[in-house]
Amino acid sequence: MVGAVVTVAWAVGALLWWQGAQARAPLAGDVAAPQTVNAVQLVLGTCLDELPPDGEVSQVRAVPCADEHRAQVVARTDLGADEVWPGQQAVDRRVARVCTPDVLGSDAPEGVDLVVWSPTEASWRDGDRTGLCLAAAADPLPGDLLG
Repeated sequence: MVGAVVTVAWAVGALLWWQGAQARAPLAGDVAAPQTVNAVQLVLGTCLDELPPDGEVSQVRAVPCADEHRAQVVARTDLGADEVWPGQQAVDRRVARVCTPDVLGSDAPEGVDLVVWSPTEASWRDGDRTGLCLAAAADPLPGDLLG
């Protein structure tokens, strides 16, 4: 009986670990079908149906870039994995360095704004070290802005 309990506990623990790892696993870039994902899964090229309101973002809706969308990850930077929390302003400045109009080139569509997403102190404690630059617009974007 004790062996069965230990086996069940191990199986539940393994399942929870696997689900946690899947929830943080990076996307492949452009997705094949719309899906709700954790913000930490976003990679260069991922398109979003819309940009969430200002504030801390945990989940977003990733969509194929061929579908109607209003935001796309156009740049990213990885901050030091072993680094201590440098403060929100310092993190924001470092991420903003990669979020310049140069990332869109000279063919940038009209009405596109660049938005910086930086780790917060809470997400930093959870291991988030990725800063993102998103191109966002009120009107749908014309396909993949990077390709």
